[in-house]
Order: sequence, then structure tokens, then C-alpha cells
Amino acid sequence: MLRAVRRFGGWLRYRCRKAASGPPDAGMSTAEYAIGTVAACAFAAVLYKVVTSSTVSGALSEVLDRALHAV
Repeated sequence: MLRAVRRFGGWLRYRCRKAASGPPDAGMSTAEYAIGTVAACAFAAVLYKVVTSSTVSGALSEVLDRALHAV
């Protein structure tokens, strides 16, 4: 009888730990990949527009000219 109670107690502890840990995550789902890809593309488009704007392009050219002509 005591052996069965100990075995049941061990099984119960195992089940409680397993239930408390939650379901295993195998990684992102397809929807998460799609949202991440769209967000990365949107960020790349905004960054491209900023870098190719005349203000930023002029500032980068000025910095490069100063660096190349420094004594």
C-alpha cells in the first residue's frame, strides 16, 4: 500500500510540473513569420527613403568629402 502511495505521489508531482511548464514552443508559426517579414520590409522601405533623401544624401556626401580631404 505504501509503495502505491509513493508511486502515485511521484506521478502526481511529475504531472503537476509538466502542467505548470505549459506547452512546448517549437518556434514561430506561419502567421508570425508573415508579420515579421512584412514589418522588416516596411522598415527597409522607410530606411531606404530616408537614406536616399536629398538632405541625408547631402550630409553623407559632405562627411565623406571632409574625411577624404582632411590633412
